[in-house]
Amino acid sequence: MAEKTVNHSDFIIGGTFWCGDRQWRCTDIGTRTIIAMRIDCVQVADSTGGLKRLSRGDAKADGWFNGPPYAVAEVVFDEYDLEVCTLAASDGGADARSS
Repeated sequence: MAEKTVNHSDFIIGGTFWCGDRQWRCTDIGTRTIIAMRIDCVQVADSTGGLKRLSRGDAKADGWFNGPPYAVAEVVFDEYDLEVCTLAASDGGADARSS
Protein backbone atom coordinates (compact mmCIF):
# COMPACT_ATOMS: atom_id res chain seq x y z
CA MET A 1 0.00 0.00 0.00
CA ALA A 2 1.37 3.43 -0.92
CA GLU A 3 2.15 5.87 1.88
CA LYS A 4 -0.21 8.83 2.28
CA THR A 5 1.41 12.06 1.17
CA VAL A 6 1.50 14.92 3.62
CA ASN A 7 -0.72 17.97 3.24
CA HIS A 8 0.50 21.37 4.40
CA SER A 9 -2.06 21.25 7.24
CA ASP A 10 -0.58 17.95 8.54
CA PHE A 11 2.68 19.60 9.65
CA ILE A 12 3.33 20.78 13.19
CA ILE A 13 6.45 22.49 14.46
CA GLY A 14 8.57 19.83 16.14
CA GLY A 15 6.82 17.00 14.27
CA THR A 16 8.73 14.60 12.06
CA PHE A 17 8.16 13.43 8.52
CA TRP A 18 9.96 11.47 5.80
CA CYS A 19 11.12 12.51 2.36
CA GLY A 20 12.52 9.45 0.64
CA ASP A 21 14.68 7.59 3.14
CA ARG A 22 15.52 10.73 5.13
CA GLN A 23 13.78 11.82 8.31
CA TRP A 24 13.13 15.52 8.93
CA ARG A 25 11.84 17.66 11.83
CA CYS A 26 9.58 20.61 11.02
CA THR A 27 11.07 23.81 12.44
CA ASP A 28 8.74 26.41 10.90
CA ILE A 29 5.56 26.60 8.85
CA GLY A 30 5.08 29.25 6.19
CA THR A 31 2.02 30.07 4.13
CA ARG A 32 3.09 27.73 1.31
CA THR A 33 6.32 26.22 2.66
CA ILE A 34 7.64 24.02 5.42
CA ILE A 35 11.10 24.56 6.92
CA ALA A 36 12.81 21.46 8.33
CA MET A 37 16.14 20.01 9.43
CA ARG A 38 17.34 16.52 8.68
CA ILE A 39 17.48 14.43 11.86
CA ASP A 40 18.33 10.88 10.79
CA CYS A 41 22.01 11.85 10.57
CA VAL A 42 24.16 14.98 10.43
CA GLN A 43 27.34 15.72 8.47
CA VAL A 44 29.75 18.01 10.31
CA ALA A 45 33.25 19.28 9.64
CA ASP A 46 36.02 17.55 11.57
CA SER A 47 39.29 19.05 12.79
CA THR A 48 41.05 18.25 9.49
CA GLY A 49 38.48 20.09 7.38
CA GLY A 50 36.84 16.90 6.19
CA LEU A 51 33.30 15.78 6.87
CA LYS A 52 32.18 13.20 9.37
CA ARG A 53 28.73 11.70 9.74
CA LEU A 54 27.00 11.66 13.11
CA SER A 55 24.13 9.34 13.92
CA ARG A 56 20.89 10.86 15.16
CA GLY A 57 21.75 9.84 18.74
CA ASP A 58 25.26 11.31 18.61
CA ALA A 59 24.04 14.54 17.00
CA LYS A 60 21.28 14.89 19.61
CA ALA A 61 23.73 14.22 22.46
CA ASP A 62 26.11 16.86 21.07
CA GLY A 63 23.29 19.44 20.91
CA TRP A 64 23.12 19.80 17.12
CA PHE A 65 19.29 19.84 17.22
CA ASN A 66 19.01 22.44 20.01
CA GLY A 67 17.52 25.72 18.92
CA PRO A 68 16.36 27.85 17.34
CA PRO A 69 18.70 28.91 15.93
CA TYR A 70 19.85 25.41 14.96
CA ALA A 71 23.44 24.33 14.33
CA VAL A 72 22.32 22.21 11.36
CA ALA A 73 21.05 23.57 8.06
CA GLU A 74 17.34 24.07 7.64
CA VAL A 75 15.79 23.25 4.26
CA VAL A 76 12.75 24.82 2.62
CA PHE A 77 10.12 22.40 1.28
CA ASP A 78 7.63 23.98 -1.14
CA GLU A 79 4.27 22.63 -2.28
CA TYR A 80 5.90 20.47 -4.96
CA ASP A 81 8.30 18.90 -2.44
CA LEU A 82 5.41 18.05 -0.13
CA GLU A 83 3.95 15.75 -2.80
CA VAL A 84 6.70 13.20 -2.05
CA CYS A 85 6.74 13.55 1.75
CA THR A 86 5.07 11.01 4.04
CA LEU A 87 4.22 10.83 7.72
CA ALA A 88 5.93 7.46 8.17
CA ALA A 89 8.99 5.73 6.79
CA SER A 90 8.35 3.24 4.03
CA ASP A 91 9.10 0.50 6.60
CA GLY A 92 6.39 1.81 8.95
CA GLY A 93 8.56 4.12 11.09
CA ALA A 94 7.50 6.88 13.49
CA ASP A 95 4.56 9.14 12.71
CA ALA A 96 4.83 12.88 12.06
CA ARG A 97 3.78 13.99 15.52
CA SER A 98 6.60 12.27 17.40
CA SER A 99 9.95 13.89 18.11
